Amino acid sequence: MTTAVDPGRILVDLERLVRIPSVTGSEEVIQSEMERLLEELGLATRRIETDPIALARDPDFPGAEMPRSSLPVVIGRIGPTGGRRILLVGHVDVVPIGDPAHWTVDPWGATRRDGRLYGRGACDMKGGLAAILGAVRAVIGADGRSRRQRGGDLRAELVVISVPSEEDGGQGMLAAIRGIAPTADGATGDAAVITEPTGLDVVIAHAGAITFRLDVPGRAAHASVRREGVSALDNLSYLVRALDADERRRNAAETDPLMTAIGLPYPTIVGTVAGGDWPSTVMDRVIAEGRYGVRLGQTWREAEVELREAIDAACDDDPFLRDHRPTLEISGGRFSSARMPGDHPLPVGLANAAEAALGRRPAMIGVPYGADMRLLVNEGRTPTVIYGPGDIRVAHAADEWTPLDQVVDCARTLATWLERELLPA
Repeated sequence: MTTAVDPGRILVDLERLVRIPSVTGSEEVIQSEMERLLEELGLATRRIETDPIALARDPDFPGAEMPRSSLPVVIGRIGPTGGRRILLVGHVDVVPIGDPAHWTVDPWGATRRDGRLYGRGACDMKGGLAAILGAVRAVIGADGRSRRQRGGDLRAELVVISVPSEEDGGQGMLAAIRGIAPTADGATGDAAVITEPTGLDVVIAHAGAITFRLDVPGRAAHASVRREGVSALDNLSYLVRALDADERRRNAAETDPLMTAIGLPYPTIVGTVAGGDWPSTVMDRVIAEGRYGVRLGQTWREAEVELREAIDAACDDDPFLRDHRPTLEISGGRFSSARMPGDHPLPVGLANAAEAALGRRPAMIGVPYGADMRLLVNEGRTPTVIYGPGDIRVAHAADEWTPLDQVVDCARTLATWLERELLPA
């Protein structure tokens, strides 16, 4: 089956996808391209235009970082319905490029160099999308007959789900799971692989994260008598030190080898700070935004409780903050954690396929970031793992890239796994 994978066509697909700017909140054009590509493969496609305002009323709404007026979900399917269903899942949205001066290549140019393809989203996760397309093309057209005829021979239904809005919380995946994008259209199933970048190891556990906004008070005074005031910036520094101590405590308490191997599985950072309105006035207000890790086994709501407890305890020990409490709100993405047993048939079967296709058995690992996996596992009750090309350390960075050989190898593994799951014995 791996010989049916076409590296040249995979590269063409990847270049085409990277050249479409698809920053979170603007996924319409690339979803039209995904719909076209899935139809070309012979899959029956459906595009669901979800109302973001209606979805925001869902009790498990996963948050948002970017405003949006549309939420297009594209689903392609082939094979018999009503029985076993296999999902391949990817997101089409990417983060903004940042300062263009930090790039040495065109962020949307899909530049090839030294076995790599550069561009925003090349790693996270258009390389994984191209691998999905390559694997499906290899399996559905494996015996030379028409792809639609081939679908009639499958012993399970194959569903490809292309979602928006993963980067800012996962609204697209939740829409695909809920009745907004009906289960009958393939939004849940018996096994799912998300092709986010893992370096071709199998992720069976991931942490999560919440984004918070902390409004810290002070008391204004003239700079010449600053001791008459209370600096909100000093108060923020005090709270950041308290969060540093909380981070050390939470990470030291972890005992699961999948997470302790990471070193710092649950980081806390302050990413933005804004405050002050006059250079010679003691700041009376500072607003900070940051990220707080969600521990393995936790929901985002449970992590929010821990965050609030850490801030409250610090305020209780400070004479000013005890009576002038900061305001804390969860302001953006809300990623719970998720885990699959290492001996579950899904990760074991995928690892067996990778070993057969590539000659190397992938490791079963945990990762410190949130992903759509938790929505499929927790909300969709779908066994899910993450397996894909690329290194997460270059995702979101300037000169983002993915190794072309890994994209092809990912397609080979998926094709081998799909052959075992879908084709008659």
